[in-house]
Amino acid sequence: MSRMATLLIVDDDTLIRDTLHDLLSPSHECHTADRAEQALAYLEMETYDVVLTDINMPGLSGHDLLNHIRSTHPTTPVIVISGIALEDTAKVFSQLGAFAYFTKPFKLEEVEDAVERAIARHQELVSAEQRNPAASDADE
Repeated sequence: MSRMATLLIVDDDTLIRDTLHDLLSPSHECHTADRAEQALAYLEMETYDVVLTDINMPGLSGHDLLNHIRSTHPTTPVIVISGIALEDTAKVFSQLGAFAYFTKPFKLEEVEDAVERAIARHQELVSAEQRNPAASDADE
C-alpha cells in the first residue's frame, strides 16, 4: 500500500478505544474520539479511509454519526460496534449503510479483516469517483 490509511475510532469505552487503537495503529494512522460530537469535528478537518464507531454513547449516538457520514462522506465506510447483540441489528445497520457490524466482545482479527476490506472499498470508490466525477451527480 502506498500510504497509510487514516482511521477514526469512536467509542466512549476507553478500553475498547485503546484496544482498537493498539490493534490498528501499527499499520494505519489512527485518530480516536470518545464521543460522536468529537468525531464530527474531526470529520470536518480530515477525510478518513474508515470510521469505526460504537452505537451507544452519551450525546449523539453512533447511529447519528453513521447517518452524518453517509450524507457528507458517502465514500467513507463505517464499521459499527455495539454492546447489544440483537438479531435484527446487523441487518438494520447494513441497510443504513454500515460496512460491517460487530458485537462486543468481538474477535480482533475479524475487526482487522473488516478494516482491510473497508480500506480497499474506500480506495475503489474514491478512484471511481476521480475517474468519473460526473457520475455522482448525473442521476439528479
